[in-house]
Amino acid sequence: MKIGVSSYSYEKLFRKGLIDSFGIIKQTKDFGFDAIEFSGIPGDTYDKRYQLAKQIKKACDDVDLEIANYSTGADLIKGSDWDIEKETDRIKKEIDIANILGVSKMRHDASFGFSANDPKARVLDFYIEKIAKGCTILTEYAKQANIRTMIENHGKYCQHSQDVLKIYNAVNNDNFGILIDIGNFLCVDQNPIDGVSDLASYAFHVHAKDFHYKAGYNMNPGTGWFLTKQGNYLRGSIIGHGEVPLKECINIMKTYGYNDVLSIEFEGIEDVMMAIENGYDNLKRLVNL
Repeated sequence: MKIGVSSYSYEKLFRKGLIDSFGIIKQTKDFGFDAIEFSGIPGDTYDKRYQLAKQIKKACDDVDLEIANYSTGADLIKGSDWDIEKETDRIKKEIDIANILGVSKMRHDASFGFSANDPKARVLDFYIEKIAKGCTILTEYAKQANIRTMIENHGKYCQHSQDVLKIYNAVNNDNFGILIDIGNFLCVDQNPIDGVSDLASYAFHVHAKDFHYKAGYNMNPGTGWFLTKQGNYLRGSIIGHGEVPLKECINIMKTYGYNDVLSIEFEGIEDVMMAIENGYDNLKRLVNL
């Protein structure tokens, strides 16, 4: 497997203006990563974002750094004021950015679900046809650019492996697959080993993520911690420092023949540069064990 990192791992520094897209590229290459993936391209207009994507592509080519994936936000239930056509038209522009970046795969969200007391809140099965319609429109558009599309186990509403499989089966398109985030199963209190086992056959891309965990009967530990679906506590960690069974999950992916990029997505409170470098070293050892 090749070891990659998501640009999202640098987000804390990016938001503070301490690093830009080109600094991220340089640092990623200096750390020794094989690949990078981009979670959004900044800019207040699509024209500016298209131009920046061209510059990012050239900068990565110049240092021989593979761009493994492009990820973008989406909500195929509620997005664009519940208008599926407007929402898919918006995401098609993100696919155009992915094409400029030269990637062969792209992840978009399915839906983040509903807030408490939302009168339109329904179980996933109620909206599955609408989600599948949106995913189909997008993957057929992306196919023209030789880009495969994916959803991720992400966002609690459709994060459990069985819910992700419902969407995958409803779409039923060879150009459509799954981005497995190994750590994200814990957000819905699913054992990552079970989640990875369920989805491994359909994976186009994989995120390595680690979490610290505390049972919900404990007090809230404070900064950096958030609640799982069942009320337990998680905090993003350096790869290898948390409770996610990364080695077992990597072994499962190997068993199913996955030999593509395994990307770190760091979400912890530690120093970003130290965490990414340490995570790279640990993940490389985990893959080679």
